[in-house]
Amino acid sequence: MKPPIGSYAVDISTGQVGRVMGHEGPYVQLRPFGGGREWDCAPDAVRVATTSERLRAATAYANARSRGEVP
Repeated sequence: MKPPIGSYAVDISTGQVGRVMGHEGPYVQLRPFGGGREWDCAPDAVRVATTSERLRAATAYANARSRGEVP
């Protein structure tokens, strides 16, 4: 099952959390938390992110931004 557009999902192969931006052919398109380049995942390699996974991704992004690592 493909996660709905706008939800957050985990790429099981990398563990990275991303926002679902679309479905292109058989793939789910994810964008990293905080923005960046989208990547494609096979539907069987994606699952809906838990609340704690979303919070962890948001905290990691906020910390990286405060250190000047991301704009």
